[in-house]
Amino acid sequence: MHTVEAFRDLQSEAIAWRHHLHENPELGYAVHDTARFVTEKLASFGINHIETGIAETGIVALIQGAGGDGPTIGLRADMDALPILEASNKPWSSKVSGKMHACGHDGHMAMLLGAAKYLAKTRNFKGSVALIFQPAEEVELPSGGLRMVQEGIMDRFGISQVFGMHNSPSVEVGKFAICDGPIMASQDDFDIVVKGRGGHAAKPHETIDPVVIAAQIIVGLQSLVSRSTNPLESLVISVTKFNAAQAYNIIPDHVEMAGTVRTLVPGLRDFAEQRILAVAQGIARGFGADIEFKYRRSVPVTFNHTEGTNLAINVARHLVGLASVNDNIERRMGAEDFAYMLEARPGAIILLGNGPTAGLHHPAYDFNDDALSYGIAYWVNLVETALAS
Repeated sequence: MHTVEAFRDLQSEAIAWRHHLHENPELGYAVHDTARFVTEKLASFGINHIETGIAETGIVALIQGAGGDGPTIGLRADMDALPILEASNKPWSSKVSGKMHACGHDGHMAMLLGAAKYLAKTRNFKGSVALIFQPAEEVELPSGGLRMVQEGIMDRFGISQVFGMHNSPSVEVGKFAICDGPIMASQDDFDIVVKGRGGHAAKPHETIDPVVIAAQIIVGLQSLVSRSTNPLESLVISVTKFNAAQAYNIIPDHVEMAGTVRTLVPGLRDFAEQRILAVAQGIARGFGADIEFKYRRSVPVTFNHTEGTNLAINVARHLVGLASVNDNIERRMGAEDFAYMLEARPGAIILLGNGPTAGLHHPAYDFNDDALSYGIAYWVNLVETALAS
């Protein structure tokens, strides 16, 4: 296996790519310039099989190994930024006001491009590598990962296993973290409209106050977590939106509220949908009101498969040593749409240390350039191990 030092020269080139991508962020599916940049780099590496326009702006590029026939594995990087005003004060800060790479997708692309350049030159493996550059990871429904799967990339490119990598500010640079099974939570969203009877705030007895009812519903929903589910099975229900009257002296006719549900147990998604409706409806009707309820399934649980997880652990340990790989990381309640690809094919996602930086989705966040060589080396070693000729 290669050491990190073998990719130091390539790292300097990857830094330049990363800074360019960071300066020019694009959102969702509208990553046209980003996709053009990635495609041009892939072509300059001598990669001939490049398909664009998948899920609008997604890219899949195939590198055929020199070792003969074999399976195809997929490596995925996400491309989109976030609608956040950057406050990192870095020389390469976003040039587009209100948009920034606050989740490190610029680094993810740069690492996969670095690995692509090396693998296209050496081709020291059998079978093929499918490089997947995905738009709209930050879009809830339908996300880019879901659409690329629905548009048939796994079958069309013969992908048998798929792997992902995401940076983590809570992990030191040069270290990796992973676990078998569920590693990140599912994400569902709900909307509740509490329908009461409005009136003057000085005469609440003449109203059916939806504000008070909505407050009771919020408290009631927390009992689903604390008293209705096994404490060993993670469930989060958070109300994040609340819209009532626009004046001090008005009790409104209705209140709009919304929130999110996260869990590591797929069966709890059904439980949450059924019980949120039952609790909200029961409380509202008890006060003489009623509700409208919508529940939207979004990203599923991100589930690492055992074989892929063991391969990722083995590669990371050979790269940075046993002590620098946490192979039983605490599960995370954030969601990741790579989950759709792991539903379609076995594989695993691993976390790459980003050091003591600002957190993901924070205006001061920036991907750590020191992590680039570790990510490039991981991708190359993963391919040459999985597809050993």
